[in-house]
Amino acid sequence: MYLIPAGCIAFILFFTVFGDKGLLRIYELRQDKEKIDARLTTTREENEKLKHDIHALKTDRRYIESIARKDLGLVRSNEVIYQFAQEKK
Repeated sequence: MYLIPAGCIAFILFFTVFGDKGLLRIYELRQDKEKIDARLTTTREENEKLKHDIHALKTDRRYIESIARKDLGLVRSNEVIYQFAQEKK
């Protein structure tokens, strides 16, 4: 007599924990949401940095010159570049 209600309760508990909308699935979805939120924050920060770089490239000639010197190795016509060999450790 007690087996039928106990079986029903066990059946309900099983789907409450392991079903498509169960506790384990909710836990996994929360972890996925936290990862996505962290990635979104990182992407927003990178986006703001890129917006700043775009603005600087459009308006700041000194920034353009520093990029040309650093990344492209460009120099002015009246400058002399000295390169020194690095000591090996």
